[in-house]
Amino acid sequence: MSRRAPVVGPASTTLPVGFQVQIDQRCAHDGNLRHLVGGSPLRVMKMSDPALGMTSDDGRIAVHDAGTQLLARRLLDSGIAHPRPMSGPAAGEVTIVVPVHDNQAGVDRLLGALDPGGASVVVVDDASRDPITVPDGVTLIRFEENRGPAAARNAGVAASESEFVAFLDSDTVPVGDWLTMLLGHFADPTVALVAPRIVGLTDSTDVSVAAEYANRFSSLDMGPREALVAPGSPLAYVPSAAMVVRRSGFLGFDESLRVAEDVDLCWRTHGQGWRIRYDPIATVGHEHRDSLKAMLNRRRFYGTGAAELASRHGALAAPVVSSAPLAVAVISLLTRSRVGAALAALIAVYVFRRTNRLVGTVPRGRVIAAQSTARAFGFGLLQAGAAVLRHYWPLSVIAFAVSGRFRRWFAAVAVAEALAMWVRNQMLDPEAPVMSPLHYALFRRLDDLAYGTGLWQGVVSRRDVGALRPVISR
Repeated sequence: MSRRAPVVGPASTTLPVGFQVQIDQRCAHDGNLRHLVGGSPLRVMKMSDPALGMTSDDGRIAVHDAGTQLLARRLLDSGIAHPRPMSGPAAGEVTIVVPVHDNQAGVDRLLGALDPGGASVVVVDDASRDPITVPDGVTLIRFEENRGPAAARNAGVAASESEFVAFLDSDTVPVGDWLTMLLGHFADPTVALVAPRIVGLTDSTDVSVAAEYANRFSSLDMGPREALVAPGSPLAYVPSAAMVVRRSGFLGFDESLRVAEDVDLCWRTHGQGWRIRYDPIATVGHEHRDSLKAMLNRRRFYGTGAAELASRHGALAAPVVSSAPLAVAVISLLTRSRVGAALAALIAVYVFRRTNRLVGTVPRGRVIAAQSTARAFGFGLLQAGAAVLRHYWPLSVIAFAVSGRFRRWFAAVAVAEALAMWVRNQMLDPEAPVMSPLHYALFRRLDDLAYGTGLWQGVVSRRDVGALRPVISR
């Protein structure tokens, strides 16, 4: 089975009585629930007196009638509020599917740690050289030819009858009540897919520096903030190493993909009108590559998927997405000239005035507009730096070889981008172990080189430059 026939979108958007949502306090500036600013893209919502009457002082709304239903749905879909379901499906309504290839030890560890709580378990052996064995009570499916993780997961779904299916890779170990925490989200009938946070399985204090970087900054770790997942948003997808899906909203993994099949599934699911949630309260440990060579080779492999995504999803896979004014401003700043700085300042004023018109009725609207403008410019600079260092680094190498001015500029960008990202990561997750800025900068640059190598490998293999084509909107 490759792609399944298109799944119809959710039959209902009605939240059940008792379902609750929580307004993200970052959207309520100074605790002001009257005016909410947030979401992606940025939205401004003014709460009416009746809406405020439905909302508790801390921003909680409980669904109990048509009015609270409409308000909760609007806030959820805008990304300004997050779900707080009171109940969800039972574990007995779930099948756990484990795809595996040549990892008996991982399967043994996962099944030994797994508390299914009534869920069925299906292990799909994707043509391991030594056939996988499982204990009694676990269903085993074996492929005689290697077909890839997408096909293995699809086969597990086909062998199950439950309405909900949880996917766990064989190198993962779920933590605590992960499944119960995720199942509650399916009380929302529009949710087709939910994912936990994926963290390092090993203790970062007792591993190599390469493994410490992998544990702290794995591309599978989507961070500490819950979010509505959507292409083009700060959280564009969730990894398939650990996720739970609703059968009626499951489109099937594309079996022609050996990499990025999870991104493809998320984007197709979103395109059908379903919602995807990321909930970092639920965690799953993952055995990351602990050697530098293995880690970088994995990053390169992930990079090869960009060309495949671009061929299927076009602009959604673009390495750079920007508005024309912001792109001009960023390029102007990067010239490090007085003329460039003046032009960027003029554009900043233009962006500020446009944003201020949007939030002008909000208390402290000018401050919010200034902050939003600064964040946009900061993101634009980081995106440009990442593109030069990651997506387009082969071109940067050529420029580095022929231009002394570019060499100085490139070195400054390489250091500044790494330092900015180190600070950003510490601010987002202050309780996480701290890696030295020097080590982080070194491994981030190696990470970029590996991913960029894979990206160009995929572009050359497919003879399609779509994964390198920026998207600049008016």
